[in-house]
Amino acid sequence: MSILDSETTNLPQGDLRLLGTPTAQRLLTTVPVARLAYTGKDGTPRLIPVNFLWRGGELVIAAFAGTYKIRDLRARPDVAVCIDTTDAPPEVLMLRGQVTLAEVEGVLPEYATMQRTMMGEAAGSAYIEAIDQPGLRMVRIALRPTWVGVLDFQQRFSERTPAPVLAALGVAAETTEKI
Repeated sequence: MSILDSETTNLPQGDLRLLGTPTAQRLLTTVPVARLAYTGKDGTPRLIPVNFLWRGGELVIAAFAGTYKIRDLRARPDVAVCIDTTDAPPEVLMLRGQVTLAEVEGVLPEYATMQRTMMGEAAGSAYIEAIDQPGLRMVRIALRPTWVGVLDFQQRFSERTPAPVLAALGVAAETTEKI
């Protein structure tokens, strides 16, 4: 799913079609770490970095079974995820929804893919082989977003960004005039 930049400027934040924007697609496929926000057992917020894969309309995160994170997500599956860049101008993809959890025996295939991508094929495969021991249980955390937000400070909402900020970010005036 991909839509033209010109079609995205009028989509409201929260619209699932924002997943098809070039900004969202780029962030889902090139940024290896997201931030997962959820509520802990004590009712206070948690925010942790996680590796992820975008698979068929869902964001997949892997975790080892028996962790506090899994306990907390079972009790309160509502989450928010942020995937962003630090380059200027920054790009931000925000997702919200409820996660589903599926416990598996052994290494979760998506986890193996994440590790090979992050560590390189040889090191990632060696790591997966080392942890894939009898009794290992992992949990597949899947988010099918129910709310999507995109900030790119060029195509979407640049008219709300003060001119000095746009100039400092190197965003050309002709870019903002089209919007």
